[in-house]
Amino acid sequence: MVDPAYRGSLPIVTPSRPAVTPVDVRDSERPDPVQPLRPPAQAPNVLMILLDDVGFGAPSPFGGPCRMPVAERLAEQGLKYTRFHTTSICSPTRAALLTGRNHHTVGAGGITEIATSYPGYNSVRPDSCAPLSEILRLNGYSTACLGKWHQTPAWETSRSGPFDRWPTGEGFERFYGFMGADTDQYKPTLFEGTTPVDTPDRAGYHLSEDLADRAIADIREQQALTPDKPFFTYLAFGAAHTPHQVPRRYIEEYAGAFDHGWDEQRERTLARQKELGVVPEDCELTERPDDMPAWADRPEDARRLYARMMETYAAMCTHTDEQVGRVIDSLEDRGVLDNTIVIYMLGDNGASAEAGMDGCLNHRATINQSPDTLEDMLEHIEDIGGPDCFNHYPVPWAHAMNTPYQWTKQVASHWGGTRNGMIVHWPAGIGDAEKGGLREQFTHVNDIAPTLLEIAGIPEPTSVNGVTQKPMEGVSLAYTFGDADAPERHTTQYFEVFGNRGIYHDGWSACTMHGVPWVLLGQRPRFTDDVWELYAPGDHAQARDLAAEQPERLRKLQDLFLIEGSKYQVFPLDDRKVARAFPETAGRPSLAEGRPSVRLYPGMRHLGDAVIPETKNRSFQVTARVEVAEGTARGAVIAQGGNFGGWALYLRDGRPAFTYNWLGREMYDIEAGVALAPGSYEIRCEFDYDGGGVGRGGTGRVLVDKALVCEGRVDRTVPFMYGHTSWTNIACNEGAAVTDRYGVERGVFTGGTVNHVDLSVSGDGIYDANGDLMAKLAVQ
Repeated sequence: MVDPAYRGSLPIVTPSRPAVTPVDVRDSERPDPVQPLRPPAQAPNVLMILLDDVGFGAPSPFGGPCRMPVAERLAEQGLKYTRFHTTSICSPTRAALLTGRNHHTVGAGGITEIATSYPGYNSVRPDSCAPLSEILRLNGYSTACLGKWHQTPAWETSRSGPFDRWPTGEGFERFYGFMGADTDQYKPTLFEGTTPVDTPDRAGYHLSEDLADRAIADIREQQALTPDKPFFTYLAFGAAHTPHQVPRRYIEEYAGAFDHGWDEQRERTLARQKELGVVPEDCELTERPDDMPAWADRPEDARRLYARMMETYAAMCTHTDEQVGRVIDSLEDRGVLDNTIVIYMLGDNGASAEAGMDGCLNHRATINQSPDTLEDMLEHIEDIGGPDCFNHYPVPWAHAMNTPYQWTKQVASHWGGTRNGMIVHWPAGIGDAEKGGLREQFTHVNDIAPTLLEIAGIPEPTSVNGVTQKPMEGVSLAYTFGDADAPERHTTQYFEVFGNRGIYHDGWSACTMHGVPWVLLGQRPRFTDDVWELYAPGDHAQARDLAAEQPERLRKLQDLFLIEGSKYQVFPLDDRKVARAFPETAGRPSLAEGRPSVRLYPGMRHLGDAVIPETKNRSFQVTARVEVAEGTARGAVIAQGGNFGGWALYLRDGRPAFTYNWLGREMYDIEAGVALAPGSYEIRCEFDYDGGGVGRGGTGRVLVDKALVCEGRVDRTVPFMYGHTSWTNIACNEGAAVTDRYGVERGVFTGGTVNHVDLSVSGDGIYDANGDLMAKLAVQ
């Protein structure tokens, strides 16, 4: 057993004295065998489960309408935390969770896709903040990460790495999942380790089920081989982030369940929350913001659509909880559940209000400022939840799923954006008298890492891999396991995302809401013009603003925010959204910077926007050398994006073709009239952008050996984002394909060979000399 004194500096190095040995092994006494590294004897297994975009008022164990019986079962035998907090958005919460530090401390002030060059926002975790996974691995744990990652800097997501900030570089020995903010649940873009994998194509596939299968198999294998070695499994589902995709039978179980609407649902949820004790009896229901319409004021057809959208979201929560149950049951069957601490976080932020007041069937279109019309969505109401939709529910439903609090995801200032339900289940570590109990102490996602180190008997290291460590900024909540009335120890915490900011201190909270999540473009107010609010310790839901009554107390809390913000790299505040999506204006690296062209080869897959030249809002050219064998060649030569936006050059039954997919709504197909005979060809696609703004049209043409074979108009193009995972693939089209015209599964090029593809771009696009993107944004 390793002396605890040596665990403070990792990797563990145990001093040893040189031994005097005979020359001949036959004359020596065999030394003790090498001892495999193991954690302290009391260290439990760890299963850390994180759901996505599930608000406090959504899951049934916290009074919500989304039935989650597995969460209820774990809560009955464990503890429910009613004042647990996240950061209000994806990447920052995950970074704080795994490092035990504030999100700006580790460069995660925003999601990775909008990183800037400022230290608090650059998406680069410093080596001085080693993640929990690496600490546990270096102390003898087996480690695995399954599901959503969303922490690697965008420019480091290619084969060129570096891989230090991929899951396998951050202490996870195994990784299977997706790298970005979201992915199609039926046709996800996945990696295993650092290697792209084929899109699963088996009948009835769903990513959440796949992740549960992987977790069960990985733990089973690890425990079969080393039952004395504890595991740390981080299971991060993509659900219930958009797209809300779930098998139809789960949706049907909620038929009619939300016909009463979001206003009545908030009242029902609060009543149930009081019954369960997850909010105090005197908790008030905060008012619906004026920006959000009343349910009764919406047309009947619109209410029918909104109800189906909410049914689908609830179904996705139930389906995901069912997959968690399969993993829990497998642990119980193996007899390891008792000494496994299960931390079940029901959301990485509040419910998402990123789809507008009507919701959407195509969230990619919403991001690109071309929202679905109510009429179009009603025509496709039966498709909601299926593979042909990237659906998301309306803003007021998100607000209702955060009952009783104000606001939603991204609004870090208020509890609706940051308060989530959490359940801790650990039969061996939580006494029988405490099981089923509530914990009301203020806790934060950065408390999880120090908690797990404490219960494992592992000291927080002062040095990891030769780098002196910054102390963790969270506070272990293990003190609450045996004492519901213990005074809270995490007494001060700042919050900030997109300029929405707040401060908690000794029960008081001060906050200011700077901008709403559903508005991407437009001029925002100056930070100095923001109006601050003040809430007292007994005001559980932040319902009674005392700013006018106690201005001096408010001023002191505002000063405290400035102190905390300066300490943890929050400044300068940055409320830009679309502008930060482009490396040139954000100031982050791009592998394509200064390179208007790149040569790509077959086998290169899952290439993100940050690693190849930008093709949006400018002209681009593709030149491919292709060999056509006997028979008919078909499949993708190059494809960028997916079924909700992108483009592809391909062969269709031997005929060269180009398709531009405008947000899944309009398909511009340009195809030659004659198939290519066997031979070697240069196939070139030229797209000449009209210019004059963003999202404009252009002319596409295809040439074979420099001879024009077809051309046509593309009336509109994608202005901002093909998707969070708008990957480029050579000689295939992984994920949900740009077009269904390939004639072969996954667009895999068959009947010949793609030797190489040259991609080049021309024109200045939409960037001016000052890097001022906002001045030119005008989506037509």
